[in-house]
Amino acid sequence: MIKKIALTLIKNVGHVTAKALLSHFGSPERIFEASREELMEVPGVGMLTAREILSKASFRIAEQQMAFIGRNGVRVLFYTDDDYPKRLRNCDDAPVLLYYKGNANLNRPRMISVVGTRNATEYGRQICRELAVALAPYDVTIVSGMAYGIDIAAHQESLNANVPTIGVLAHGLDRIYPSGHFGVAQKMIADGGLITEFPLFTSPEKENFPKRNRIIAGMTDATIVVEAAAKGGALITADIANSYARDVYAFPGRTTDRSSSGCNFLIKTNQAGLISCAEDLIHNLGWQPTRSVEKAKATQVQLPLDLLPEEQSLMGCLAKGPLDIDQIALKIALPQSKIVLHLLNLEMNGLITALPGKSYRIS
Repeated sequence: MIKKIALTLIKNVGHVTAKALLSHFGSPERIFEASREELMEVPGVGMLTAREILSKASFRIAEQQMAFIGRNGVRVLFYTDDDYPKRLRNCDDAPVLLYYKGNANLNRPRMISVVGTRNATEYGRQICRELAVALAPYDVTIVSGMAYGIDIAAHQESLNANVPTIGVLAHGLDRIYPSGHFGVAQKMIADGGLITEFPLFTSPEKENFPKRNRIIAGMTDATIVVEAAAKGGALITADIANSYARDVYAFPGRTTDRSSSGCNFLIKTNQAGLISCAEDLIHNLGWQPTRSVEKAKATQVQLPLDLLPEEQSLMGCLAKGPLDIDQIALKIALPQSKIVLHLLNLEMNGLITALPGKSYRIS
């Protein structure tokens, strides 16, 4: 394992050169056993690079990595390993090695990425919430980038809906950035995971984030853009996904909303398909609910036995997603004054959460 890690830590050897070396010699062990002349037969390997390989200086750093890996339950995934993400391996610029902490299957049959602006609105957060709830019966894993805004909303709402979620980091696994997302990250490790191509002790430098985006796009079948400005990482991820011939979808917003201008642009220029709800995505991907998750759904919500019939009806209405009072009144034959009282009681008992605009959702 040390030699696999050391290969990725050689100065001036990127993924292309590392793969060329592996193709030529067959294994990391043979690379480090080769002579200078043999190394220089590989395209892209000159005298300086050959000297760096022969010095084995990367072994010292690899040993530090291994010590941390052993103490912290980190898995190292080499791109020839069976558990390396197969979708990502099909991309030309896939990393040779990944560091992973978690228990989610990285090759689950259904995987999507959800990306968007760091300045998410309640509209964007509600979409993330409704997506996670609606996709729960489809045995899907949701991937995002752990950033502020839509990313962390996608992760948090996935956890709330018992949907496995994976965060792709722009730094080493020895830290969480932003630090305020540490609590969510710990929950994700228990039901999902954290993954990165960056060695331990790598800081979240600005240039790392676009690199991180190709992994988000490459690991999944489709990329969903929830909210995005005219410029930003979400549009970069969508562009990468298109270059990989993966599906890209976007939720539209009002023409006056800056936080949706990027989504509207993707749709207008045919770089993303328009979806307005999770059902559109499910239909486009041709998914059917899985039996194992359908069975789990039957026992997912256990309502308190002492709820009034009207309160049980309200919980049933909200089970399909957030609603405002006017929408609830259309579904339940009760005066709004009584609906408000029942909603208040449910909220006081922690069963529902009040949202902006007099809307409510199940907690």
